[in-house]
Amino acid sequence: MNDQAAENTGWLKGLALREGAALFGVADIGTIGNRFLLSEQETSGMRFGVSMAVALARPVLEGILDRPTLLYKWHYQQANNLLDKMAFLMAAQIAVAGYHALPIPASQIVDWTRHRGHVSHRAIAELAGLGWRGRNNLIVNADHGAAIRLVTLLTDFPLSTNSPVEAQCGTCSACVKLCPAAALGMEAGDYRLDRCHAKLTEFSRERGIGVHICGVCVKACLIRRRPGTAG
Repeated sequence: MNDQAAENTGWLKGLALREGAALFGVADIGTIGNRFLLSEQETSGMRFGVSMAVALARPVLEGILDRPTLLYKWHYQQANNLLDKMAFLMAAQIAVAGYHALPIPASQIVDWTRHRGHVSHRAIAELAGLGWRGRNNLIVNADHGAAIRLVTLLTDFPLSTNSPVEAQCGTCSACVKLCPAAALGMEAGDYRLDRCHAKLTEFSRERGIGVHICGVCVKACLIRRRPGTAG
């Protein structure tokens, strides 16, 4: 491991944790850079994807039954705001060090046909070892389940990379059983975007919601983490 890269990584991780991150990892984006919805000018020289996550509060998620709540909407938006601020600040600090960094919005759709952002935060988080792709098609972390929100920072700042982790869902199928859109199956690849988006659109029309959120499958990961319960 390159000593300077390791030192840079430790400094950046410390900054992320002080700003509120619960999880931090670095991915080599060489294998997925061609999937980004970004120009060559924007990504020139970018070798690393820094993936960070904030944890969602259990009490907020516990209030979700079969649809999003107003409290969850607020919590979700504040998590995104914190992530965006975190990535923006870290990009500025990397620039001071003489390198380039591109913060990617935590929640911004740029391709509405395929419902894609500039990059896949989940793909980078998976490569960076923050968790595995669960049956809910979300990143599932061993400690936090799916109760996290992600942001990505692309950079040429020399860093040490992490490795993906092995999937640990086991036989748990809580998210599959509880999904109000019947959009999940026993493999992440069974995820039905069309069904999920249709249900999110339905929820968005409910009074006070106004955005495409749900939270049911996020809460489902908490069920298997309660003492004495299983999926």
